[in-house]
Amino acid sequence: MEKQSLTQQTAQRLYGRIVAEGGLAPGDKLPNELELSQELGVSRTTLREAVRMLVAQGVLEVRRGKGTFVSARVEDIDDFGFTSLSRVKGQLRDLFELRSIFEPQAARLACRRATAEERADILAKGKIVEDCIRSGADRTQADAAFHAAIVRATHNEFMVRLLPLIQRAVATAVETGDDAQRLAEDTLRDHALLLEFFARGDEEGALHAMAIHMRHAVDEMGLSEEEMP
Repeated sequence: MEKQSLTQQTAQRLYGRIVAEGGLAPGDKLPNELELSQELGVSRTTLREAVRMLVAQGVLEVRRGKGTFVSARVEDIDDFGFTSLSRVKGQLRDLFELRSIFEPQAARLACRRATAEERADILAKGKIVEDCIRSGADRTQADAAFHAAIVRATHNEFMVRLLPLIQRAVATAVETGDDAQRLAEDTLRDHALLLEFFARGDEEGALHAMAIHMRHAVDEMGLSEEEMP
C-alpha cells in the first residue's frame, strides 16, 4: 500500500470515529500521538499526515501548546448541512430510499475490499450488537460502530462522509417505530445472516442480506409499499 493511500485510510478511520461513531465530540482533545498511532496500527508519521489532512478539511484544529482538538465546526462539515435531526422528521420515505440504495452496495463493496483486519473488526462489532440485544442493553452506539466499520471497509471516501447523515437521521426515524422488540429481533436475525456472508467473503450474499435488513426497517417504520420505490 502506498504511503499516501495509507495516510488517507488513516484519516478516514479517524474521521469515522469522530463523526460516525461519536467517539469524540466538538472541543474534545485527541489522545496523545503515541497512543493513537498504536490504536490505529500506523506509524506516528502516518498519523501526523492524516491529522494534517483533517485539519485542512476543518475537522480538527491545532491549538498551539495545548494539542489537537475536534473542531467546533465539525457538525456542519460532516452532515451536509443537516445540523438538526428535526429537519429530517417526516422525510422517512426519502431517508429509507437513500438507505436502501446506499447500505446494500456498501456491504457489497466492504465484503470485496475489506482487509483481514477490517473483516475481523466487522465481525467483532457485529457480535457486540448481538450481545447488546440479548442482554437488553442500549445498542445505539454499538450498531453505529458496526455500520461504520462496514462503510470504512469500502475504502470509499464519499461513502464515509455520507454515513453520519444517514445514522443521525435514522436515530430520529427509529423513535417513530411502534415495536422496538420486533425491530431488535429482526436486527438480530438480519445481522447474523449478514455476518455469515462477511465471514465467507460472499459479496452478493452481503448485498442481499443488507437489503433484507433495510426492508425490515422500512416495515417497522410503517412505510407502505406505495411510499417506497
